[in-house]
Amino acid sequence: MATNVVRRWQRDDLMKQRVLIVEDEFLIALDLGATVEGMGMQVAGLASDREQALRLAPLADIAFVDVNLADGPTGPEIGRRLAQEHGIAVVFMTGNPEVIADGVKGAVGVVQKPVMPSVVQQLVNYLAARRVGMFAVVPSQMTVFA
Repeated sequence: MATNVVRRWQRDDLMKQRVLIVEDEFLIALDLGATVEGMGMQVAGLASDREQALRLAPLADIAFVDVNLADGPTGPEIGRRLAQEHGIAVVFMTGNPEVIADGVKGAVGVVQKPVMPSVVQQLVNYLAARRVGMFAVVPSQMTVFA
């Protein structure tokens, strides 16, 4: 019985994680948001540039960040700031992962677009579990930064 209580508590903790989507391609952002909401989690907001992302940062626990946004290649700086200044678990989603192959300080890793909904689910589960101190398996599609 105690195991069920712990599992329920852990599941509830995981479901409380809020996801910020930093993506300038509106349809991609909507698709990511629908996948996150389909998992029963909350989307903290959609941002297409640095200003919007930093304004929404206090509402988020997890962020998916594209490298090239409406205001240029600001994704790496945004990801670094979200991680370091707000404690957000950041994963980059980009068509050009080699641009950030050396990593971004504070960020967790990168996945190459296009990203299938099943991979988004794996990433959300991994990042949420990691944030609450649970064991989590790194999704095979993600390159983890050192």
